[in-house]
Amino acid sequence: MHNSSLEVEVSIFDDTPRCNDRKTHKKPYFWSMEPQDTIKAQLLDSRDMERMLQRMARQLVEMFELDEDGGVSFGLVGMQTRGVYLAKRLQKIIKKVDGLDVELGVLDVTMYRDDFRMRGHQPVVKETRIDFDVDGRHLVLVDDVLYTGRTVRAGLDALTDLGRPASVHFLVVVDRGHRELPIRADFVGRKVPTLPGEEVRVRVSELDNEEGVWLVDHADVSTKEGDV
Repeated sequence: MHNSSLEVEVSIFDDTPRCNDRKTHKKPYFWSMEPQDTIKAQLLDSRDMERMLQRMARQLVEMFELDEDGGVSFGLVGMQTRGVYLAKRLQKIIKKVDGLDVELGVLDVTMYRDDFRMRGHQPVVKETRIDFDVDGRHLVLVDDVLYTGRTVRAGLDALTDLGRPASVHFLVVVDRGHRELPIRADFVGRKVPTLPGEEVRVRVSELDNEEGVWLVDHADVSTKEGDV
């Protein structure tokens, strides 16, 4: 699908760091928050994140019975943007601990969102790259925050345009509640009930130069990050 009004972002499928030299450009963790954010609490630090991803990788291996044969019918799909880095982490953990190579894809759902034409600014279309056949394969969508469920619905639509998977499951770091659609996560790192005006910020070192999960007050409740 081509639209000359869309801005296309360069690929982040490679391992190139998204930040400048950390030694010379290190910023405090609040630097990676939104301008309207007021931090209320840090919910997870980098060690918590690592332990959580280790646990979730083990859950994937056990649930899908991944081995040298089972891995060929399985794939991780990271949702832009932070879901991509989280999926790559899970892939590396499974490789390191179990010696298994699992397929990894990248999915952008901008054009599938139900509010696509309602937004007042030009959308940024990021990379979608799934180099394996999704037909008959068990897929796990990976993202950072589950909120309304609308971004996940868009992800399902995008995947079914590519083929007919055997199943699609959803893995998320934080479920913050307030669903607007009948969607749930199959693998949840942590459930964080939130109040109106509160949001959850997941930050990964590859992109944000910091690692962790924060609960924040956001001045403009009409602008939501991670509204999946």
